[in-house]
Amino acid sequence: MTDKTAPLTDSSEGMRYLERVPRKIVTVYVPLGIIILVLLFPFYWMTITAIKPKEHLLDLNTHNPFITWSPTLDHIYDLLFKTDYPVWLWNTMLVSVVATVLALLASVFAAYAIVRIRYRGAQWVGGLIFLAYLVPPSILFIPLSTVIFNYGLFDTPFALILTYPTILIPFSTWLLMGYFKTIPFELEECALIDGASRWQILWKIVLPLAVPGLISAGIFCLTLCWNEYIYALTFINATEHKTVPVAIVTALTDGDQYRWGSLMAGALFGSLPLVILYSFFVEHYVSAMTGAVKE
Repeated sequence: MTDKTAPLTDSSEGMRYLERVPRKIVTVYVPLGIIILVLLFPFYWMTITAIKPKEHLLDLNTHNPFITWSPTLDHIYDLLFKTDYPVWLWNTMLVSVVATVLALLASVFAAYAIVRIRYRGAQWVGGLIFLAYLVPPSILFIPLSTVIFNYGLFDTPFALILTYPTILIPFSTWLLMGYFKTIPFELEECALIDGASRWQILWKIVLPLAVPGLISAGIFCLTLCWNEYIYALTFINATEHKTVPVAIVTALTDGDQYRWGSLMAGALFGSLPLVILYSFFVEHYVSAMTGAVKE
């Protein structure tokens, strides 16, 4: 009898402990604090490295690596005024925005055709498009470089603008397919009965209702373009045409010596636009991803 009640006694003690400590602290605030600490630590490390004096970066045994009491803006000044960082940031923004717009246009038409227009093999087409997303860019950049060189686009922004949609369209199409399925088909049937064309239905009914899905796909495409490295390293050679991820690594490295202060400042400034974008549209992004996964 004693053996049977021992586990119950232990569990009851644990429950009494949870009753003494506010349950929300254990179940919400502590896990949330750990997650926030893990997610924000890279930004803190980039910030503290960008404002540290050079001698503090080279001697971690003497100086505390996690804090500095003598901040400096020398690394940021060197990055902004002694390099082409503003040009690199503009190249990154231009390539990302144009490639995202092209990918969204193609994905909207492809997703709507697969979901709403009835033809044989539509679901197979959707599955094959998503499988194309699983092909790693490290395999595709070799044949794509041949195509880019033959068309005379090598070392130009168009080399990235035209190749980035190859990795953006498959996932965006899959995401929009899931979101289009959540829109009631009866709305389109009523519009067809009233004499509306497919183009009018897409432009005036489907797209306004699919704004969260479009925002989610757009953020995904913009983020992928902004941080892409392999294609930007392969197709761009001139320093003035490079994007931020490639330029800060190649231009801020002197042989085997890394200018860590300027590197971290460049990485921090390069990530801030995406952070601001996510902060404004995070609710739409989560709702669209949830709708796509449910489907």
